Order: sequence, then C-alpha cells, then structure tokens
Amino acid sequence: MSAGIRHLPDVRARAGADHRVMTPELADSRRRPALATLLLALALTAITVPAAAPVAASPAVPAHRTHRLVAGLQSAMGSTVGPDGALYVVESAAGRISRVDPRTGRTTVFASGLPRRILDTGGAMDVAFVHRRPYVLVTLVSSDVGGGDIDGIYRVDGPSRFTVVADLGAWSLAHPPVPAFFVPTGVQYALQPYRSGFLITDGHHNRLLRVDLDGDITELAAFRNVVPTGITIGDGSVYVAQAGPVPHAPSDGRVVRVEPRSGRAVEVASGAPLLVDVEFGPGHALYALSQGHFGPGNPEGSPADPGTGALVRVSRDGTMTPIAGGLDRPTSLEFVHNAAYVVTLTGEIWAMDYR
Repeated sequence: MSAGIRHLPDVRARAGADHRVMTPELADSRRRPALATLLLALALTAITVPAAAPVAASPAVPAHRTHRLVAGLQSAMGSTVGPDGALYVVESAAGRISRVDPRTGRTTVFASGLPRRILDTGGAMDVAFVHRRPYVLVTLVSSDVGGGDIDGIYRVDGPSRFTVVADLGAWSLAHPPVPAFFVPTGVQYALQPYRSGFLITDGHHNRLLRVDLDGDITELAAFRNVVPTGITIGDGSVYVAQAGPVPHAPSDGRVVRVEPRSGRAVEVASGAPLLVDVEFGPGHALYALSQGHFGPGNPEGSPADPGTGALVRVSRDGTMTPIAGGLDRPTSLEFVHNAAYVVTLTGEIWAMDYR
C-alpha cells in the first residue's frame, strides 16, 4: 500500500457482506463485454493533434468567450465543484488532485500521493465532496492488474494522507456479476454524492453501486451491456450517462433516469456517441458530454477520434442538441454559474460561457 494511505479496520470484512440488489429482467439479459467496451479504457494512444478551440454547434444557444482555461494536466479524468466554488480535477497519471480557479485558471496541487495508474487507464478516476470532506474514486490498481493498492473510495485526510473507506475491489470479487467478467474487480468510473454517501458507476460490470460513509456497499441497479459512466442528481432522481458497447453508435449513447428503489432505468434521451458525463446546467437544463466518433478502425478500448467530442443539451422530446463541437476526447463536465467547464484526457480544461 502506498505511503500515507490507510484503510478502516473493518473495510475488508464488510466488503464480503451480501448487499446485492438485482432486477430480474436485467439479470437474465446481461452479456459479457470486453474490457475494451468501456471507453473507460480511455487509453492514452499516441495520437496527438494541435489544440483547437471548440466551436459553437447550435445558433440557438451559442457559446461565448470559449477559451482554454488550463493545459498541462496529466491524464485528467473526473472533476467536481468544491464547496469553495473552485474546480477539483483528478490526474490519474500523477496520482493527485488539482484545484483550479474557474475565473483565472490558476492551478495548485490540492492533494498528492494517490495510487497511480498501472495500465493506460485507472488510478484516480473521480473526486467528490461530502460534508465538505473530499473523497476520491480509485480503480484498476489492485493485484489482479499487477498493482498493490486498493480499488475503492479514499477519504482525503491531508495533502498526502488518505483513508480507504470502501474496498470496491474486494466487494466486486465477493459479488461478481452474472456472467463473470475478466477484470473481476471491475472498473469504477464516476463518484457522485448521494444521501450522505455515494453512487458509483462500474462501466465494466455494468452496474450502479451505492456506498455509505461506513463502507457498506449495495448494488442499486444492474444494466445490460450499456457501459454506465457519468452520474448526476436532480429533481430527486438519479441520471446516468451510458456510452454503449463498441462501436459506440450515437443511438447507444443515452441518458437514463434510475429509480433508486427498484433499479429500473427509463430512457430520457439518446443520440450522441460515447457519452461520458451528464450534468444539470443553467436553467436546470440537462446536458451530456459526448467523447465523439469511434472510428471503425479503432481498436477496442481506445478513446474516440481526436476533435470529435461535443457538449449536447438534452431536449424534452428525447433528442440531444449539439451545443459545442470539436472537443478533443473530453472526460468530465462541470457548470459554475452560467459557464460550462470541460475536462479533457489531453490535460486541458475548456471554459464556455452561455450567458
């Protein structure tokens, strides 16, 4: 285990407790996806392109003062808006969290010393605050992929001190999905505060988990091979983005609303490929983030083609309206007041003002 990281004494013991909730119609329909269907693999291929500003894609809702706020982050993945109004972004290649001033782009290291990724993806994947305390989601760092750390939720206790409060890898080993998957610890993608705990998507095991601050884990919903990614909460409901299986057709890029008690998922909208996040924005409108076109020659597990991502608005008729295009492999989305902030795999943050 990395220096500065400890785990609660009974986290491993609790990870074996049976807390699964499976909806029957989904349990019978699961298919075994390759790890590569994740998009979550989000592998850093050797493809690079010159930075170009995203462009407005809808004359009805133009983007104003679009600019690159930050560059140079190391494999930027999930993000959140902290209680101080700043952006917090995880850098999986560096094993750290960076704080970004959304007005100036000034970037400082908030915490470091998290497990770094073992493969081309994994490590620190997302960050969230509960009761003003930051927590980090870490995946693909355990022994089944050649690492020596815990796949789980890490509480940030100081600039370089962390406590593992939930062992998601051990729980996944004890409660494998049906059928089994070849990464038995799963690939956890997004972390969302929920009722003094968290919701977590596992894009490899195709399920939505609920975790409380004591480390108890419950399977809230199980999906078909849809690759659940980003999560947001609004109107008392849970909304989940789905990337869809390879080849990530636009019709498979969906936002669904999940009923927490039954695990039933109802489609809200579809129509954008490789959705990686969903958030409520200005006017309480729902937005989603598309990583873009997945070319037929792309190997499974690679990200979308460079420069093909888009920010889309979810319409009431179940369609998705492009707002800004030309995004280069985006990974997460946040809103601060009337501005959208898009984090990219290439280590950039783009600010788009919609006033």
